[in-house]
Amino acid sequence: MEIRRVVTGHDAEGRSRVVDDRAVEPITSELMPGCAAYRLWGRDERPTFPDDGSPRPARAWYPPQDGSRFMINVIAPGEPAPPSDLDTRAALEELDRTMPGAMAAMEPDVPGMHVTDSMDYVLVVSGEVALELDDGEQTLLRAGDVVVQNGTRHAWRNQGTEPCTLVGVAIGADRARPT
Repeated sequence: MEIRRVVTGHDAEGRSRVVDDRAVEPITSELMPGCAAYRLWGRDERPTFPDDGSPRPARAWYPPQDGSRFMINVIAPGEPAPPSDLDTRAALEELDRTMPGAMAAMEPDVPGMHVTDSMDYVLVVSGEVALELDDGEQTLLRAGDVVVQNGTRHAWRNQGTEPCTLVGVAIGADRARPT
């Protein structure tokens, strides 16, 4: 899939301008063959306008409070099986470099299951995917369906035969912690 990102901003006089127009390369890993992630945009703070449209810091894969992330994820059908000769340690290090903090949110005992301190708006663009929650309950989603993910523990399971493409916006949130 080819993804083109067009970014607008304001010039010195406050007029709107296209300030960037380029292809976004996918992030892939042999740990998850057939899957891809496109990090389209993000920032670690709340926006203020006028804005020149230049990229702002967005360090971790998931946003901090008041931060946001805009991404596309392609989920391969079935359970991704890495090659048997894969150097898992090196692959995990590479994934942490390209998607900082993403693997830290994942549960090691339940592949794909994770929780983030964010509110996520997700649109299924193509294919189908099951949204799995805490108790194993799964909700099948198809192209055109949307999910409002309120910081819940979840996993995406593509049990179909075609890749599933999701577009998501994650907005950093607070999580009440037991005291």
